[in-house]
Amino acid sequence: MPHDHGHAHIDPNSGDRRVAIAIWANGLLTVAQVVGGIFSGSLALIADALHNFSDMASLVIAFAARKIARRPADERMTFGYGRVEIVAALINYTTLIVIGFYLVYEGGMRMINPPEVMGWTVVILGGIALVVDTLTAMLTYSMQKGSVNIRALFLHNLSDAMASVAVIVGGTLIILYDMRWVDPAITIGIALYILYLAFTEIGGPIRTLMLGSPPDIDNEVVVEAMRKVEGVADVHHVHLWQMQEHEAALDCHVVVAAEGWSKIEEIKSAIKKRLKGEFGISHSSLEFEHEDRAHQNADLYGHGNSRDGEETHTHEKS
Repeated sequence: MPHDHGHAHIDPNSGDRRVAIAIWANGLLTVAQVVGGIFSGSLALIADALHNFSDMASLVIAFAARKIARRPADERMTFGYGRVEIVAALINYTTLIVIGFYLVYEGGMRMINPPEVMGWTVVILGGIALVVDTLTAMLTYSMQKGSVNIRALFLHNLSDAMASVAVIVGGTLIILYDMRWVDPAITIGIALYILYLAFTEIGGPIRTLMLGSPPDIDNEVVVEAMRKVEGVADVHHVHLWQMQEHEAALDCHVVVAAEGWSKIEEIKSAIKKRLKGEFGISHSSLEFEHEDRAHQNADLYGHGNSRDGEETHTHEKS
C-alpha cells in the first residue's frame, strides 16, 4: 500500500497567526466562563471553562512545537526537531484524560445534591463560548489534516463546541423547569465525550514515539517488494518506523545472491526506487550481506538470532 502524503499545506506564518488568534480567544473565554460559573453556581460552565483552559494550554504548546519543529537537524538532534509536535499531541491528549476523569468525579458529587444554578448566566456564556469554539475549530480545520499536533487541537475545539451546545440546553432547562440535576449530568456527558476523544486519538502519537511501523504501510508487502528486486536473495532485521508524522523510514539487512554481489550499487538503487515509488519511504539505510556469509536464522524484524562471529558486510546508507 502506498504511503499517502496528501495533506493540506498551509503557509507556516499564516498557520502561526491562526493558532495565536485561537490562543487569545480561548484565554479570554476561559476567564469569562470561570467567573460566570462561580457566579451562577454552574459546574457545567466551569467544566467547559476547564476544557477551554486545556485548549489554551494545548494551543500554546502547539504554537511552540510548530516553531521548534521547523528547526533544521543539528549535532544534538540529528533527525531534526519534527517529533516535538508528536510529543505536544501526546501532552494535549493526556491533559484531556486527566480533566475528563476529574469532571466525572465532580459531576457525580453534584448529582447527589444538585446546587441552585442561575440559568440565564449559563445560557449567555454558553452562547459566547459556542461562537469562540466554532471560530477556533474553523481556524484549525484546514491545518489539522496534515498534523497530529493540530488535529489534537481541532478535536479539543470541536468537543468544546459540542459541550457549549449542551451547556446552553442545560441552562435553558434550568430556566424553564428548574431541572438542576441537568447541570451535573451535562458535566458528566461532556467529560465522557472528552475521554472518548482522547482515548481514541492518543494511540497515534504513542505508536509514533514507540517507533511503531506506519499504520498505513503493510510491512509484509514492503518486505516482499524488496525480495523481488533482481539480485536479492532475502532480507532480514527489518526496521520500519516514522521519523516524523509524514516521513517513513526503513533500515534492514539485504542478502545478495553470489552472482549479484558485483552489482550492489544497482541493487541498492533498485530497492530505494521501489521503496520510494511504491510506499513513499524516502529514507532507507541498507546493509548488504553476501549470501555465503549472511546471518543464519536471522529474525525478519529486530536483531534476533544472528550467528556469532565475524561478519563481512558492505554498508550503504543515505
